[in-house]
Amino acid sequence: MHLLQPLYALLGQTVLGGYWNGLRFFNSGTPDDTIIVSPKTWLSLPATPTLPGFSKGSYVEINGVQLWYNTFGFDNPHHSPVVFLHGGLGNSDYFGLQVRDLRWHYKIITVDSRGHGRSHIDPKLPLGYDLMSEDFVALLDHLKIPKASFVGWSDGAICALNIAAKHPERVDRVFAFSANYNTSGVMDTTQSPVFMTYINRTVFEYANLSPTPSKYGEFLQQIQDMWKGQPNWTKSYFDSINSSRVWIVDGDHEEAVYRSQQDDMARWLPDAGQLILPQASHFAFIQDPWSFNALLRRFLELRF
Repeated sequence: MHLLQPLYALLGQTVLGGYWNGLRFFNSGTPDDTIIVSPKTWLSLPATPTLPGFSKGSYVEINGVQLWYNTFGFDNPHHSPVVFLHGGLGNSDYFGLQVRDLRWHYKIITVDSRGHGRSHIDPKLPLGYDLMSEDFVALLDHLKIPKASFVGWSDGAICALNIAAKHPERVDRVFAFSANYNTSGVMDTTQSPVFMTYINRTVFEYANLSPTPSKYGEFLQQIQDMWKGQPNWTKSYFDSINSSRVWIVDGDHEEAVYRSQQDDMARWLPDAGQLILPQASHFAFIQDPWSFNALLRRFLELRF
């Protein structure tokens, strides 16, 4: 109850009760051996959530590949649409609990990065953060969205910051969860049972979602090649980002990115907020969605 008590005070019993009911929206198809239950929240790995509704999403050709995306909610004249960008090896379903919460107040766009989830990949074109970022900007063009708010996790957070640096006119705000700016900031994830269990889960999810289900090995190699050399940013890279509209976010038990990466980015973005979520790791949005969602809503509601 220690995690819930402050949220009852913040949100009220009715809203929080809705979150409890939302727990049924975890994917019952997640293999049992890729679910970790632990009294220590940061050592748990709940099942992958599901996205709401019955829509199967849409495909659009972006930069030579068929990119999968879906939309939820409704246009809010007082707020830009919110784009969720998932982490490496994952897919949009991981943000299912956040989408279910925010869709009542915002226009939501989820997108599977090229090669991930339901999206196609060009095997002749190496994956990279610049390429994926340009995919997302092109998707905004396709949807006729001039400016968006971005919620990114890991690789998705890197892309969100990349878009903010290279296309600042397209960005309202960025909630960057568990990003790194340099490959030296990545920890040895083979030492983390939670992270390795996540990787094992992605093999199953890739087989179920991907248009090329037998190509996981090739896809993984592309991701690993990208991670070896990207990103490779320095302080000056962040100069063009409107730092007052950025939160740098992580869990206090992060197992994939060194804390110094978050501290450096928060320092280099002098007007940004820095948020460290308690008793949570690289997977805070499913480990403790109550806290994650409450603070995400707080960020999106800020008036600049």
